[in-house]
Amino acid sequence: MIPTSPLRASGSLFGLAYGDALGKPTEFLTVAEIQHRYGPTGPRELSGEPALVTDDTQMALAVGWALHEAPSLTPEAVEPLLRQRFVAWAVSPDNNRAPGMTCLRACAELTRGARWQDATVIGSKGCGANMRVTPVGLLDVDLDTLAGLAQLQAGMTHGHPTGLAASELTAYAVFALRAGATLPELPALLTERALAQRLVYRERWLGDLWQRADSRSPQEFIAHGWDECLAVLGRLTNALSQPDDGGDPCRATGEGWVAEEALATALLCAVRHADDPVAALARGATTAGDSDSIAALAGAFVGAAVGMSAWPSGWADRIEYADQLATLGEAWD
Repeated sequence: MIPTSPLRASGSLFGLAYGDALGKPTEFLTVAEIQHRYGPTGPRELSGEPALVTDDTQMALAVGWALHEAPSLTPEAVEPLLRQRFVAWAVSPDNNRAPGMTCLRACAELTRGARWQDATVIGSKGCGANMRVTPVGLLDVDLDTLAGLAQLQAGMTHGHPTGLAASELTAYAVFALRAGATLPELPALLTERALAQRLVYRERWLGDLWQRADSRSPQEFIAHGWDECLAVLGRLTNALSQPDDGGDPCRATGEGWVAEEALATALLCAVRHADDPVAALARGATTAGDSDSIAALAGAFVGAAVGMSAWPSGWADRIEYADQLATLGEAWD
């Protein structure tokens, strides 16, 4: 069982939304443009009443509500609810935050009733696979269920094995932090997990997904994803062994448009600024890459490690979807 924690589920969900909001206006700017606008440390204050988020938070809430409403955490129970929530997001008038084309393409097929294994974009490992997986990491479940849920929610839109593996690692990071792991311990913990899972294809959760790819076996299919994650975790470990140059973290671990890089670069920001949560968000938002997703995941990690006390007290009343974040956070704290 997960030990009593200082509102770590709420801290993680709100942290994701705060990072998303800070990264939203910087996503398509250069680092020089961001620093010119916000100063050398990047954005550190929410803007707007409410502060608006992107599809990252919207889809994380979709996953969260599907899990919250599921009568059991099995693929048979969860898949229809994820489908319903994803389709509702796709057609919502609030889905006007530069949503990812992979998600929209897959949701269009899900709307038509296609099997999710046929609806998914099999070649995509975009960060849409794991920008929304944080709620899975907040559940009090065994690791096999956590892995299955993380990969299922990813696979319904992003069928590439690296999207599956990176989503599992993202959820596992949140889970481990909430259970008491420290941020500096995460790179080694995730590397160990990746090595242990390298040949594990979760057929109960994924069905025949692997057959849509150019793979000779399910093991070969999933190993490719874990190997790409291991490669970027190696880059993360190497970066953390060096002094912080204060520059764009994307130069070390990638721009975050793909799932494994979003995970690694968000972790780099979180570990570098473990003692200053808002700085972790600002660092993630001050990049040449997918700033909202990087900052969102950094916030999810720091919030899971510290709890709601990580964040300025006035922010919870100012963030978009605060009521939904609070309801889900309370349910899992």
